[in-house]
Amino acid sequence: MTSSHAANSVRGGRRRSRRRADMPLLGGIRPPIAVLCVLVLVLAGLTVQVLGPGGEAVVPKAVLSSQQRFAEDGAIALRASIDERVTDLHRTAAALNAGAPVEPERVLSDLGRTYQKWTGTTVLDLESGKVLATRGETIPLAWLDKDVLTGDQALKPRMVRLGTGDVRLMTMVVLDWKDRPQQLLVASNSLAVPAITLGPFRTMAVVTRDGEILATAGFEQAEALNSDKQRVELTFLQKQMSRLSDQAAERTEQHPVTAKEPGSRGYPGVSGTLLGDDYNGRIATAGYASLASSDPEEKESVAAGLGLTVVAMLPVVQQHAGEQGRELYGLVAAGALVVLGLLAAAVLWASVQRPLLRLFLESRRLARGDLTRPVSVPRWGEAARIGSALERMREQLRGAEADSGPAPRGGTGRFGTRGPLMLTAVLLLLWCVPVGLLLNRTDGSVSVPAAMVNDQRDRTDLIADRVRRALNEAQADLVSTSRLIDPGKSETTTGLLADALRKHTRYQALYVVGEGGRVVARAGGDPGAWRDGDDLPLVRVSGKGEKRPVIQVGAPVPEHKGTTLVGEMRVEFLNSLLKRPGLGEVRVVNADAETLAASDGFLAFEELPNDALPDLVRAAGVRVGAGPVENSLLIRDGGDVTVAAAAPFSGGGVAADLGWSVVSWQNAERLQIAPYEREDRSVLAGMLGLAAIIVCLGWVYLVVVRPLRALAAAAEKLADGDLKTVHYPRYQDEVGAVVRSLELLRQQLQTRRQNQARRSAEPRLGVGGR
Repeated sequence: MTSSHAANSVRGGRRRSRRRADMPLLGGIRPPIAVLCVLVLVLAGLTVQVLGPGGEAVVPKAVLSSQQRFAEDGAIALRASIDERVTDLHRTAAALNAGAPVEPERVLSDLGRTYQKWTGTTVLDLESGKVLATRGETIPLAWLDKDVLTGDQALKPRMVRLGTGDVRLMTMVVLDWKDRPQQLLVASNSLAVPAITLGPFRTMAVVTRDGEILATAGFEQAEALNSDKQRVELTFLQKQMSRLSDQAAERTEQHPVTAKEPGSRGYPGVSGTLLGDDYNGRIATAGYASLASSDPEEKESVAAGLGLTVVAMLPVVQQHAGEQGRELYGLVAAGALVVLGLLAAAVLWASVQRPLLRLFLESRRLARGDLTRPVSVPRWGEAARIGSALERMREQLRGAEADSGPAPRGGTGRFGTRGPLMLTAVLLLLWCVPVGLLLNRTDGSVSVPAAMVNDQRDRTDLIADRVRRALNEAQADLVSTSRLIDPGKSETTTGLLADALRKHTRYQALYVVGEGGRVVARAGGDPGAWRDGDDLPLVRVSGKGEKRPVIQVGAPVPEHKGTTLVGEMRVEFLNSLLKRPGLGEVRVVNADAETLAASDGFLAFEELPNDALPDLVRAAGVRVGAGPVENSLLIRDGGDVTVAAAAPFSGGGVAADLGWSVVSWQNAERLQIAPYEREDRSVLAGMLGLAAIIVCLGWVYLVVVRPLRALAAAAEKLADGDLKTVHYPRYQDEVGAVVRSLELLRQQLQTRRQNQARRSAEPRLGVGGR
């Protein structure tokens, strides 16, 4: 019983294995055709979704994104300003403590003359609490207690509210000299937003963790308006700023890592966008950004630990509904794709799959010994050649081959089965090319929202203010350091310069130049030429004709006439100030519109790439007092639209009189404007269709057409009498099944030839035997 059951199982397994060998598996012609149909349907669904109206937002994404970038720029500028003030005060205290004792009045006088950035300064005796000297606004001292002066948070900057309601940031350092009681130097400064020119109705605010607004900018421009309607709108904006500030403060409580999508980069802090209410056809849009360190690897920023957030708000006109009939674009394009896709699949089915399946059935019938019916030969291509060869082999097996020669060969067309593939590709390209290259083309006729042009201008102004402040800070640092220099002590001065160079990453070289341009002491790179003179600026630039400019900042050494402390700025430091996302290419240029620094690569003093940009720079420099509207424009060159803006250095400090400007420009295609997005989606749809053509038709060619051509040549050789070549199937598909049948027919023909040879040899052997 057991042995019989095992034998039956073995025989059943052999029968099942023979059936599997006869049947094509997952390969062959059917999977790529099925995948092509699925891809066509999926692409049609995506076409309906992305080429239709898509529920366009009431505010363009480009406008919202720009508000976020603007808030980030403001947060970076405010953080840098606070950190720089704290650093300057600590640096000044360190320099004072290293020298001889100085009277409190002299300390405050030199401090104000060097930096001019604090609203009030005070020196008091730590032991008695007596005020020794004061400058500027009165600093309240009620907040000073033991906890502020001792403990883990000792001498940390504190935010203190004045009697007027304004909030000031208090920074403290200890002045400690031998044989003198310790003194406390306290400096206060406001938490105002960067002092830049804002466009109409644009406002910015500094907000605490609780949503309290500490300072605003922009409302004072709107308050000067006279019409009642504009005043009502001003009230509306003030209420919106208060509400949006509360929301921004709540959102910035998140950790920067969890606030972003996994893997996303960009601004190191928490930033985003908010939508407010609408009034009179305008809706309040806001971007917010928490103060964060510009470099995650640097030590913790003092400003970043204050829990402040910058909110930038701008009312914009609500976007109207999408163009009438646009929803038909996606439906028509999707319907055309479905029709052409099904037609292409039908071509493959009728010209490749159906003949191949017929050959599979015919070859299997012949291999099983059914030679009664003639082979159904396809009309053309490799299938016709294989069918003709099978018919000739059938005649040979039946022994009925005509004396006049073999049966005629099948079709020998030039393209064969490649013809249907080319026809299928043409059918699908009839959809891909018009959709990808013709549909939703902008051709330079796109209307860029006025808010985007204003944002480009305001952000450029913000960058210009930041670069100007950086140059002023560099010169102020040199002034502070110059008080410690004694040109007669070369070794001591060299050590002082080396220590200052380590602390100031903005310099690549520091050196002291005496009378006649002689270098007395130096640290860092090779010093450049410096000529002293009362009429020469303290910030100079040279290096024309070289790869990079040489930017020098000088500070006269007190009590040593003709001696100057010179610092050479690192061009990479200035370049880093210009790199901001969403602003395009940014450059610092001189009065002749020659490049001094850039967010991308540049050569020293190279000209701007567009002829309209130098005119814009010169116009911005002339119209500094005429308002910001003149500082931005749209440049149309054929089908390209460029948004450009220029902002001259304006304000105080040694850098204000240089005549330098910051100019920025970017192609409007980079903005998230609806027409450009529709054009990009159309191109993407065309590329996806092209990818489907390459994948599916390439699949058919590699798996079916090329093996089928090799099979046709092998079948013809076998029909011509080549019985020595063994045929091995490479794939378990229709072509492989035909190859297996062909091998069986070869064996049958070989056996028949051997039998014929044996029968013909037997009579001869019989005669010889008699």
